Parts: sequence; structure tokens; C-alpha cells
Amino acid sequence: MVKRVSVMSEPTYFVLAALLDGPSHGYGIIKRAEELSAGRVRLAVGTLYGALDRLAGDGLVVVDGEETVQGRLRRYYRLTEDGKLAVTREAVRMEQAARVVTGRTAPAAWAVWA
Repeated sequence: MVKRVSVMSEPTYFVLAALLDGPSHGYGIIKRAEELSAGRVRLAVGTLYGALDRLAGDGLVVVDGEETVQGRLRRYYRLTEDGKLAVTREAVRMEQAARVVTGRTAPAAWAVWA
């Protein structure tokens, strides 16, 4: 059962979105989240691992493996089925919320952001 979260924070959303492509280690998640968010989400290492611990506790991610690279432990994380469902639900929620505005504004107004 997916833990119900009323609104997912942007960093959490992009951490989960980064893992949609498959398992990744911390630095890979940081870079992918930044890339997917067009630079809006820049995670500090401590923030990322705190989020991953919380997400693991919620059953949304799990440790997928570990390896030692240049004497340092590299831990890989992957989404669980509940994690995929949670990030998908959040994407749908945001899309529905955006339509409240985009469905009521003139397309010409969108050119401002293009």
C-alpha cells in the first residue's frame, strides 16, 4: 500500500523521477534530478541521503546493490512498485492542477514562457 502524501516536495519528486530510468547511485541521482528539473533541483549530498533514507522507510525505494569504487562504497537505489506508483500519481496530480490554469488561459499567454 502506497503511503498517501498530499503534496510531494519538488526534490522528492525529482529523486523518484531520476530513478525511473533504473537503479542509480547517489551522485547519479543528484545529476539526473538536476537535469530533469532544468537546474531547479540541486541536491546536497546530505539532503539526498536523508531523502533516500526517508523514501526507503516509506517503501518507495530500496538499496539495489553496493560496490566499492576507488576505496569508497557506492550504494545503488531503485524504485519499488510503490515508488513508481507514488511518482506517477504525483505527476498526474500536478498535471490536473496545471490544467486548472492552462485550460482557462489563452494560448497567446503561453508564448511568454516559450
